[in-house]
Amino acid sequence: NLRTMTADKAVSFEDSVDTTDDSSSSLFDPASLLPSPTTGKSTPQPNRSATKAALDALLSDTLRPSPCNVFGSGPLLVSDIPQSARPDDSNDTKNDTSATKSSSGGVIMGIDEAGRGPALGPMTYGAAYWHPTKSQQPIPPDFNDSKQLSAEKRQVLFRQIQSHDDIGFVLRVIHASEISRNMMRKTPYNLNAISHDCAMEMIWAVLHAGVTIDTCYVDTVGMPDAYRQKLERVFEGYNINFVVEKKADAKYAPCSAASVVAKESRDAIVQNWKWSEMPNFIPQSGHEFGSGYPSDPKCVQWMKSNCNVDRPFGFPDFVRFSWGPTKKLLGEGPDAAAAAG
Repeated sequence: NLRTMTADKAVSFEDSVDTTDDSSSSLFDPASLLPSPTTGKSTPQPNRSATKAALDALLSDTLRPSPCNVFGSGPLLVSDIPQSARPDDSNDTKNDTSATKSSSGGVIMGIDEAGRGPALGPMTYGAAYWHPTKSQQPIPPDFNDSKQLSAEKRQVLFRQIQSHDDIGFVLRVIHASEISRNMMRKTPYNLNAISHDCAMEMIWAVLHAGVTIDTCYVDTVGMPDAYRQKLERVFEGYNINFVVEKKADAKYAPCSAASVVAKESRDAIVQNWKWSEMPNFIPQSGHEFGSGYPSDPKCVQWMKSNCNVDRPFGFPDFVRFSWGPTKKLLGEGPDAAAAAG
């Protein structure tokens, strides 16, 4: 049971939702953002209104599961399943795992991440999918080469994804605390392994929802061939054509759409971040940390200003403790360099 720690008590993830805004909290079940305790499967949202409400809550940080600051995984949002992506009743193959299962009529899917390198904030994984011939609405043409898009254009595309009846999507948020905890275990669970597992988690979520995947485009993490072979082994029998390439988000529309989901979601989470250390806690300089990359002078200054080696954890949980610059500051103290000079 994922739990969140406040200053004076532990509360369940479900109870941590701010229900003062009935327009959002009444539309979706917060428990749907966690795997079922009985089946281990994630639950898709029942409709697009619930999908938007759940996404708004995640991105506004209304229900950030600070429990992952202690243990457990961050949230996994599975949108409602588009009608055009559902298999025909006469040819329902969702429970057929034989190698002879036909993938004709399946969706095309893309997977990409955002925020792999920063020392601050979460890494997000996005997936997007649609049926190439059954879609009732035209798929926006601007998904290709999403990295070249302006921030304003990405925001427009993100809104189009959310409102498009024929586009399904998945969002997995890996908070800094989850990354730190896994990478600093006695036997490290490295970032590549975390990334691979998050991608597979999203694929399983779509398959468990009854969607047949024809082709899945993945922006590679590590060597493309080795990653593709790993995916083929894990999903053997589902007859999925995996295309794993560098810069896949600039080549394949579903991967570009996934990139938009991941990047826009991360940007919103970072912008709306609420500090969980104690009530009304605001770190020095607040959200003025620039890009969050260790090479960014604003990020460096923010980390120096907020490194307090006299506190139990040294930094707010927004910081990735497994990153080199974080370890250096905690080991030497923020004034070590100045004193040495």
